[in-house]
Amino acid sequence: MPSSKPLMTQSSGTIPDSVESALRTLETESGGINALAAALRGPLGEPFAKAVELIRNAKGRVIVTGLGKSGHMGRKIAATLASTGTPAFFVHAAEAGHGDLGMITSDDVIMALSWSGEQPEMKNLVNYSARFAIPMIAVTSNASSSLGQAADLVIELPKAREACPHNLAPTTSTLMQAAIGDALAIALLEGRGFTALEFAHFHPGGKLGAMLKFVRDYMRTGAEIPLKPLGTEMSEAVVEMSAKGLGCVCIVNDAGEAVGIITDGDLRRHMRPDLLTVTVDEIMTKQPKSVPPSMLATEMIEVLNTRKITTLLVTEANKVVGIVHLHDLLRAGVA
Repeated sequence: MPSSKPLMTQSSGTIPDSVESALRTLETESGGINALAAALRGPLGEPFAKAVELIRNAKGRVIVTGLGKSGHMGRKIAATLASTGTPAFFVHAAEAGHGDLGMITSDDVIMALSWSGEQPEMKNLVNYSARFAIPMIAVTSNASSSLGQAADLVIELPKAREACPHNLAPTTSTLMQAAIGDALAIALLEGRGFTALEFAHFHPGGKLGAMLKFVRDYMRTGAEIPLKPLGTEMSEAVVEMSAKGLGCVCIVNDAGEAVGIITDGDLRRHMRPDLLTVTVDEIMTKQPKSVPPSMLATEMIEVLNTRKITTLLVTEANKVVGIVHLHDLLRAGVA
């Protein structure tokens, strides 16, 4: 039966129990992240830096392993590493002893996650690592654990209270594991100078993929571009604007170079009885903003937002080769 307890209101200042619980959870978990940051400024800094160098210099991939909640975080870390330029994949610790060890080569680096460091399922991986001299990084809260002692390098996470009132359900600990994984991935990304263009190669789908395409992927070309030469009467320019439906017309010189643009806003600002009989030269905004077809979509959107405009001319060698409208970007899921 639903609770009849009133929800929080500005007048009463009452906070529901569920919101109080959420706040306690976030405060507890943020305490864990703060402790992790403090540790990185201190004793954890050196092993973290060594882990980055070990992974960067590896000829193979990063094999992330774990089980339970640590396994879930391991999958996430492997995915983040792979998508930011560090080849990585996840091997479940319990499955490793049933054939999956064959995926791991002597050129790889193993990253084993276990909060306690005492999971017996890790034994096969630990033995395999030692037998074939595959370097292992342990991510654990207990450097003295069996996993910590077997590893070549230990990233010892500071002990922190779980958000669970019984201090049992992995909450703060898993967040700290994910955070240290993100920290490793970004340190590696920055260290190798990983670019947005490289990032685009790994994210061709979804909104990220759309954002990392280029202006040329979204621009209208050829007969779709509203164009008129210098000296054109405004009556013709207005017809061109209406026919192309982009709310503007680009004015070009004899060389096909953009020298001006007329928008719906320009028409309103210059409204007068003889508007349709004057030439575009009198009405156009000179030196219109343009972008190259090789610009990333993310950068193009920044230009649109900064200038508070809805259309952008696309030029190459000063010649108009396309036009982009905000509506096209919205339909593509970019903006």
